[in-house]
Amino acid sequence: MAATFQQALTRTLPATFTALREMGWIRDVHYVVGHRPPKRLGFAEPIIKPMRYDYVISWYNGSIQHIISQDVAGSSNSLTLDYIFIDEGKFINHEKLKDETLPANGAIRKYFGNCPYHHGLLVLSDMPTTKKGSWFFRYRELMDAELIETIQGLVCEIWQLKQKNKSAYRDNLIDQHKKTLAEFRSIATYYREWSSIENIQILGEKYIRQMKRDLSPLVFQTSILCRRITRLHDGFYPALSEELHTYTAFNNEYLQSLEYNLSQISKPDCRQDSDIEPNKPICIAFDYNANINWLVAAQQQGTKMKIIKSFYVKYERKLRELVDDFCNYYAYHPTREVIYYYDNTALGSNYAVSDEDFASVICSQFIKHEWRIRRIHTGNPVKHKEKYTMIDQALKGQKYLFPQFNKNNNEALLLALGHTEVTVNCNGFSKNKSGEKLSESEEDKLEYRTDGTDAFDTLFIGMNIFPYRSAGSFMEATIN
Repeated sequence: MAATFQQALTRTLPATFTALREMGWIRDVHYVVGHRPPKRLGFAEPIIKPMRYDYVISWYNGSIQHIISQDVAGSSNSLTLDYIFIDEGKFINHEKLKDETLPANGAIRKYFGNCPYHHGLLVLSDMPTTKKGSWFFRYRELMDAELIETIQGLVCEIWQLKQKNKSAYRDNLIDQHKKTLAEFRSIATYYREWSSIENIQILGEKYIRQMKRDLSPLVFQTSILCRRITRLHDGFYPALSEELHTYTAFNNEYLQSLEYNLSQISKPDCRQDSDIEPNKPICIAFDYNANINWLVAAQQQGTKMKIIKSFYVKYERKLRELVDDFCNYYAYHPTREVIYYYDNTALGSNYAVSDEDFASVICSQFIKHEWRIRRIHTGNPVKHKEKYTMIDQALKGQKYLFPQFNKNNNEALLLALGHTEVTVNCNGFSKNKSGEKLSESEEDKLEYRTDGTDAFDTLFIGMNIFPYRSAGSFMEATIN
């Protein structure tokens, strides 16, 4: 089970299939995915045959596994399950899990009644950083520590007995212990938090060092060290809520059409997204810096400001490459039109590009890709205190467009927004941007600083105060 079908396709299944191959299990020989096994393979029939095989892994011995994702409506309805394995539990909607999937975990006991793991639930996850993602913490309270110690003691006792000379008495005692062990396991709840350091003999020291180098401090703390992190509650965006302001939107019909071709799925583009209005232009805004440049993209959909994706480039990759990334991702967007919001910081500056100012570089690069671009100049940047009030009102649903973020397409931006601090100086109340001037380090990645939040602010001001129906110069490529 996964939160989204895309998560299962891009993260869970590729690693699973790789591990199976290393163990000698070959796809389309020992198991097939997403379709009925062809008769030539001679697979055994499952006990309960599925009506459809679109989300099924079938094995040669008749065993099947359903791929359940919470964004596929009814993917666990009417199923009869023998166990549930949940990957990346922090992304799971617990209410949906209770209502739709847990009740299905009640297969007929006559087939597997002697297995202590029958009707079991296994949840694996990184450490969650939000209250909503922390639903499985409750299992820690449900664990009977004395029962777990008894199970561990029986395992040890069985191992010690096996070291003794073989005898009828020894074998009978082992059988008794195994029966007791199975009974205890069938009612046990086990909860534990592990650091990846404990698995260093398998992962290797090199892997841990690489993760420390490549991951942000927050992700390294939660994903590798499994430490609990508290969210900043008195920051510049205090009303930002994962539950209210984020959503998932994958085009599962398109993903299904790829027929589990994981190489195609690993190259994402806008066809995998279902939150884009195809007949509308995409609104964009940038933030310009020497070492990191950002682009945030959104569309107005009713009373909502849907932030559909954000992009950033670092160091030698500059604004032209940033526009390239956007155009490549949205190459299948029918209108091929953007509404570019920019303030005075985009004019007369060139430290991130060459001898042109930022706005000119951006426009020329979009024209090179044969995109139409409408420029809307918003004037001087809005003061921080005013911007704080406007965005806070919007996040609370009191005024302006209601911001909602596609959380899978804005991971770095959401982290940056959630950890942006405020400061009080001679200019009064403002966003704390002091970290932008510091050199990047393993503990302080550029993409988790305030640069991306500034691009979001500019886009928010533009879409709310200067909606794209207002006047603005229009530029487009001449297509021969």
